[in-house]
Amino acid sequence: MARGTIRYWAAAKEASGVAEEPFEAGTLAELLEQVTRGRAELARVAGRSSFLVDGHPVGRRAHETVVLGDGVTVEVLPPFAGG
Repeated sequence: MARGTIRYWAAAKEASGVAEEPFEAGTLAELLEQVTRGRAELARVAGRSSFLVDGHPVGRRAHETVVLGDGVTVEVLPPFAGG
């Protein structure tokens, strides 16, 4: 189980109520399950967000295949509006 920090941006920050929080999880899927449990709005936002793991885009990889290492930073990037 890895320990790290999850950072929320824009709508994800608003939905979570915090800018960041520590976590313990082995994969991105486990992490998202943990942080969205009991947080319906955050689950909704996370469902349409992109993710960075230590600055690297997750892209379309299945979240259960994204293994997290100790000290990792995961960033939740909701779709941004603007032009």
